Amino acid sequence: MKHIIINVGRQLGSGGHDIGRMLALDFQAKYYDREILNLAAKESGLSEKIFEQNDEKKGFFRGLLNLGVPHLGGGDKSGLTQESLFQFQSEAIQRAAKEGSCVFVGRCADYVLRDFGNTVNIFITASMEYRIEQIMNKQHLDSDAAQKFIEQKESSRAAYYNYYTGKKWGAAESYDLCIDSSVLGFVETEKLIAQFIRKRFEL
Repeated sequence: MKHIIINVGRQLGSGGHDIGRMLALDFQAKYYDREILNLAAKESGLSEKIFEQNDEKKGFFRGLLNLGVPHLGGGDKSGLTQESLFQFQSEAIQRAAKEGSCVFVGRCADYVLRDFGNTVNIFITASMEYRIEQIMNKQHLDSDAAQKFIEQKESSRAAYYNYYTGKKWGAAESYDLCIDSSVLGFVETEKLIAQFIRKRFEL
């Protein structure tokens, strides 16, 4: 099996996590979603909770990032900013990518690994109705609450991606393949993506 890196961007409720896990099994690759937060925490010596609180968010002191404002308030002397947390996370992603085949879900991995030649960037979308249904089931919300949940989370996710990459989250030109999982369902969507990847890398 070749050393390949699969970066998965996803709309909330589109099945990106599940499809990413299936791809990892398919290509005997390590799977990194929130796992990258633990890896970044271990390698930086910081608390994983710090990374969790800032996961795919620009945060409450957006606009003050360039002023070196401490992340944890006046009592913190480390000078941590969310940009430094992003750098720690990016370094963890790069190290993991060098070690072997990986599937990364989110965390701007497509941008972080832009200089790696063995990557394929996928974006998974789905109809709003389909995503609302998924979130209703997972979060035990009614339809209106599920839609609001999706819109709030995606606004934060898009702002994070756009800020750190200088690109537009979800824009087709940023990815090798964009696919609507609500058309075929998670399993068949993964099979189609896997077929694309095999052709891409001549596996």
